[in-house]
Amino acid sequence: MAGYEYVSPEQLAGFDKYKYSAVDTNPLSLYVMHPFWNTIVKVFPTWLAPNLITFSGFLLVVFNFLLMAYFDPDFYASAPGHKHVPDWVWIVVGILNFVAYTLDGVDGKQARRTNSSTPLGELFDHGLDSWSCVYFVVTVYSIFGRGSTGVSVFVLYLLLWVVLFSFILSHWEKYNTGILFLPWGYDISQVTISFVYIVTAVVGVEAWYEPFLFNFLYRDLFTSMIIGCALCVTLPMSLLNFFRSYKNNTLKHNSVYEAVVPLFSPCLLFILSTAWILWSPSDILELHPRVFYFMVGTAFANSTCQLIVCQMSSTRCPTLNWLLVPLFLVVLVVNLGVASYVESILLYTLTTAFTLAHIHYGVRVGSTWRIFRWEEGE
Repeated sequence: MAGYEYVSPEQLAGFDKYKYSAVDTNPLSLYVMHPFWNTIVKVFPTWLAPNLITFSGFLLVVFNFLLMAYFDPDFYASAPGHKHVPDWVWIVVGILNFVAYTLDGVDGKQARRTNSSTPLGELFDHGLDSWSCVYFVVTVYSIFGRGSTGVSVFVLYLLLWVVLFSFILSHWEKYNTGILFLPWGYDISQVTISFVYIVTAVVGVEAWYEPFLFNFLYRDLFTSMIIGCALCVTLPMSLLNFFRSYKNNTLKHNSVYEAVVPLFSPCLLFILSTAWILWSPSDILELHPRVFYFMVGTAFANSTCQLIVCQMSSTRCPTLNWLLVPLFLVVLVVNLGVASYVESILLYTLTTAFTLAHIHYGVRVGSTWRIFRWEEGE
């Protein structure tokens, strides 16, 4: 792996010609958040690197994930009869989530302000966003948790996939249309969840046990909002943007097969991970939900990063991600029947391998781009 090049010369040449093109039509973003971010970015010194802002926001999301993992390792802390997460933790998580969201909003403005925008910076930003999906969703899960008043780990697994597919749709659009249509759900969800974290500290998790309306519980509202946003907003808008590009004859890929190639790896990842859950002799998702979510989210982020590289360089997306090969082998072994401790070892080993492979991918892509730019400057 150490000598393997993740970026081809064709892609490097495509990066050199790349021009950022995005459309944001969300009223919350346009009339509230952008003016706020325009004010905040002026606080930062001009010597502060945009990528450092991006990475700092990502680290805050990871910190929230780890903090909640410490106080709610098995997602039972919000259930009746269990020791609840301290109120101060909800306040910290709420504040840091909003700060991370703010940093994600100002990094691009800092890059334009300092005339330091690069394709690598955009890849770094969106690549970390794709990995943040799993950290964000799993941290939010602790508000309701599992148990009689919460959401089952399998339902949360499906909701995680709704969020993951909603994220990749935007980059699938750009792969086909050349324009990044920023999703409405992102800004709304970040502001809402930051607020809900703070409210949880004030009213306590017991408040979420009560019905929201008639017998409709808050956990049902949580589930309905995620699914409803995906099916009623994200998916229709993506298909509409794709159709408009088709009508205007501006699609970058003419065949249906080439248009949907970027979705092959995420779909196969969903099939394999779901098969593992259903065939697991030890009920692996119930046993290690947090690790399983993280494994899936990391593999998804790697596939998404490969897509982002291809849509930015105007090259063909790989049909399949090689990380799916060891996952397929593990699912095959599990289906044949293994002891519970062996299955747990397989999960932790695979998760570690995925994490190291994904970090290695990011480092190699970045270093390859910098070497290319240095040689080109020569």
